[in-house]
Amino acid sequence: MPFLALITRNVLTRRVRAGLTGLAVAIAIMTVVALGVLTHSLRRTAISVLQTGSADFTVAQKGVSDVLYSSLDNSQVARIKAEPGVQSIVGVLVAAIKLDSNHPFFLELGIPPDELAPFGVQILKGHPYTATATNEVMLGWRASQDLHKNVGDVINIDGNNFTVVGIYSVGNVFGDSASMLPLTTLQTNERKPGNVTLAFVKVTPGTNIDALRKRIEQANPEIATVRTQSEFGRVDRNLSLISAANVGITIMALIIGAIGVMNTMVMSVFERTREFGVLRAVGWTRARVLTLVMGEALLISFVGAMAGVVLGYLAIKGIQRVPELVGVFQPDYTSAIFARALGIAFGMAFLGALYPAIRAALLVPMEALRHE
Repeated sequence: MPFLALITRNVLTRRVRAGLTGLAVAIAIMTVVALGVLTHSLRRTAISVLQTGSADFTVAQKGVSDVLYSSLDNSQVARIKAEPGVQSIVGVLVAAIKLDSNHPFFLELGIPPDELAPFGVQILKGHPYTATATNEVMLGWRASQDLHKNVGDVINIDGNNFTVVGIYSVGNVFGDSASMLPLTTLQTNERKPGNVTLAFVKVTPGTNIDALRKRIEQANPEIATVRTQSEFGRVDRNLSLISAANVGITIMALIIGAIGVMNTMVMSVFERTREFGVLRAVGWTRARVLTLVMGEALLISFVGAMAGVVLGYLAIKGIQRVPELVGVFQPDYTSAIFARALGIAFGMAFLGALYPAIRAALLVPMEALRHE
């Protein structure tokens, strides 16, 4: 009988035990996949807010629990603007509101009309709002399509009626799914006079960006600059905690899965002591016996992992329906997440089967044959 067929037959001989072990592996992998996709997608969503516009880097208040709670005043923005190498800086007030049940996380961006061009806004239809307008708004083209609103239509945002005067694009999913209105208007509505949430900095050509960021942070210890996803935790502790929890749960899933596999393989080796004695007596090497046990564990873990990936996908579909995450959580299924899940499944098989496989390989044939 071919070696792979023998491994499959041995697993199928003990269907119930192998199935329960596979189920434990599947649940562990489902958790890893679901949390991995959730964490990665929320990080991408959050960083999208910071990367709205055409800036070289973004400035925010350091160490807030949520980046939308960041607050910068006019004096901080002015000090950054005075730094050599800063070509332009755009202060933006960001407010998240519940527009309706289908849009529980809708962004309002407050920007002065004369800073729309430096921010990277392209007007597709209509015209910009005026600086002092209290009832004019522009919609991103995605928001315009989703809400079925066009230039000249009226839209109610947070209890206020606004006339849509323009449709814009910034080349960013969240920016193009938001609305823009005069900074002073949003500051008044949010009761945050003189404050902005984020500042988007564009540097003069040839400027050493990292050196400029370092100078800005040294001169303003209460703020942080962000350029990449890996730096996002500096301005949003919540996502850093979620990422840390994801790592911790992944480790726990690996340990629990490995224990489940070990329990199954130990029982299997104990029940098949005479079988292994016969195999050793007819010439099987220790390495071949070890490979047999490891292969059985790997097959169980692999099948469990495949089931876990499917369950993880279904879990993500369920998470998408949670009202608090509608509009915020947009799943991003990356190959890295699934590769990590398969790697963890392999780790479960290896760690769980290592001791039973060594025990089986080291059995003395004569003693094994006497086993009752």
